[in-house]
Amino acid sequence: MPKLKLKTVKERLRETKGNITIAAQLLGVTRCAVHQFVNKHELHSIVDDARAAIVDHAESSLHRAVVNGEPWAVSLTLRTLGRNRGYVERGELEVTGKNGGPIEAKVTVFDHDAAVASITRRPGGDRGAPGESEGSGDGAPVG
Repeated sequence: MPKLKLKTVKERLRETKGNITIAAQLLGVTRCAVHQFVNKHELHSIVDDARAAIVDHAESSLHRAVVNGEPWAVSLTLRTLGRNRGYVERGELEVTGKNGGPIEAKVTVFDHDAAVASITRRPGGDRGAPGESEGSGDGAPVG
């Protein structure tokens, strides 16, 4: 495996716009080796700056699409950047019980000791290690 040099790694990261995989291919090393090198030499700012530039280009493209009246771009911009102006998608969910009535809630407290006692009282109480039987876990046959 080739020995990585700081100047060369920086150049490849800039050249590949922060794409670690492609930089690794150009350097003839694994992706993991480049990640470790970036961490060791604190090169995160090069990767972050390159990726931020890509986002800047994407925002410029989105801006052009909005100015051109592209419906998808207008919608995306309003749902994201326009949220603080009230452009949010709101959904309503109505939850009711049987026949539109109130929801009934029953609280059940799990009693571990009672559950263990129940299992050991069943015929064949020694059920083996979990996953050994073909059953459903509640004593009912599977199938």
